[in-house]
Amino acid sequence: MLYYNPDSSGDRKTVAHAQSLSPHIKAFAYRSAPSTGMSWQFILSSLGIDPKDLLNKAHPYYRTHIKGRDFDGESWIKVIKYNPDVLKAPIAVRGQKAIVCLSPTDILRLI
Repeated sequence: MLYYNPDSSGDRKTVAHAQSLSPHIKAFAYRSAPSTGMSWQFILSSLGIDPKDLLNKAHPYYRTHIKGRDFDGESWIKVIKYNPDVLKAPIAVRGQKAIVCLSPTDILRLI
């Protein structure tokens, strides 16, 4: 599975690259994918990184509402769930493993 921002050309390139490697890729746009707190909790635990590291610090929403603030685990999930456009890169999930795809070829780390 690949979660991505359809407005980002880099994210679309990552999806295209992943789909060229396997016909079984399921790509979900952030805004149209059913987003639950449980699914984001699973993704965050699979990534094993701080939720703040997923965010684009140059995004206007980040600079206005998030910069300089600290949230607990549940609040970070809500920030991501309701503002997925702030994520800096697509997230690929395969089984229990997840990665942040900063470049289209990062998808190869899941193979």
